[in-house]
Amino acid sequence: MEKRVVFRHAWLPYLLLLPQLAITLVFFIWPASQALYQSVLRQDPFGLRTTFVGLENFARLFRDPLYLDSFQVTIVFSIAVTALSMTLALLLAVMADRVIKGATSYKTLLIWPYAVAPAVAGVLWWFIFNPTIGILTYGLSVLGYDWNHALDGGDALTLVIIASAWKQISYNFLFFLAGLQAIPKSLIEAAAIDGAGPARRFWTIVFPLLSPTTFFLLVVNVVYAFFDTFGVIHATTSGGPGQSTTILVYKVFSDGFVGLNLGSSAAQSVVLMVIVIALTVVQFRYIERRVQY
Repeated sequence: MEKRVVFRHAWLPYLLLLPQLAITLVFFIWPASQALYQSVLRQDPFGLRTTFVGLENFARLFRDPLYLDSFQVTIVFSIAVTALSMTLALLLAVMADRVIKGATSYKTLLIWPYAVAPAVAGVLWWFIFNPTIGILTYGLSVLGYDWNHALDGGDALTLVIIASAWKQISYNFLFFLAGLQAIPKSLIEAAAIDGAGPARRFWTIVFPLLSPTTFFLLVVNVVYAFFDTFGVIHATTSGGPGQSTTILVYKVFSDGFVGLNLGSSAAQSVVLMVIVIALTVVQFRYIERRVQY
C-alpha cells in the first residue's frame, strides 16, 4: 500500500521549496537571462552605450577562426580528461573492491583529491611539471624529452589534461566502487565455477552491469571538462601558449573580462548553456528509459 504525505496547508510545500527556488532564480535564471539579453547587443568596453545587433554576435562568432580553434581544443581536452579519469577510476575501483586488509584507509586516500580545489590541483601539477624544478620534468629530461609547457602547446595541453583528470578521479572512483559493490557476488562466483577467467568475468558480467553508472559518469565528466576546469587552466597556462589550452569556458572569460567584448562573451556563454542543456536532456532520457525497462 502506498503511503502519501498530505500537507495541512496548501502554502507549506511552496514555502519549503522557496529557498531552492530563490537560489535557482538568483544564480541560474537571472544570469542566464542576462546572457541571452546581452548576446543580441553590442556594447562599448565601458558599458555606456549598447546597440541591438540581433544574431550578428553568433554569426561573427562562428566565423572567428580563434573560436573555432577553441572548439577543437575543447573537444580534444574533454575526450582526454573523460577517458583518462574514468579509466583510472575504474581500475582503482576494481582494485579497491578486492582489497580486504586496510580497505578503509586505501579508499579514503583515493577520495582525498576530490577535496582539492581545481586551482590548487593546477598549481600542484604546475610545480611537478615545472621546466626548472619539476621532478617529473627532470625524469623526462633523463629520458631525453625536453618538457616545457610554457613554450610547447602540446606539453601545455597535456599538463592541464593530467591535472584536470587527477582532480576528477576520486569522484568517478566513488560511483564505480558503489556500482561494483551492488553487483551480486553470486553471479561472479557462478561464472568462476563455469571456468571464466577474471578478464572474461569483468567484460561479460561486471562491465555490462556498470553501464548505467558509466553513462552517468560519462555525461558528468564531459560537463566537468567543459566548465569546472576553468580554475586549472587559469592557474597553470592562462589559455596559452598561444591558444593551445583555450577551451570554450576560458575563452568566455578572456573575451569578456580581458578583452571587454561583452556581446561576444555573452553569445559564447549562450552556446555553452545550450551544450550543457543538451547533455542534461540526453542523460535524463537515458535514465527515463532505464527506469521504464
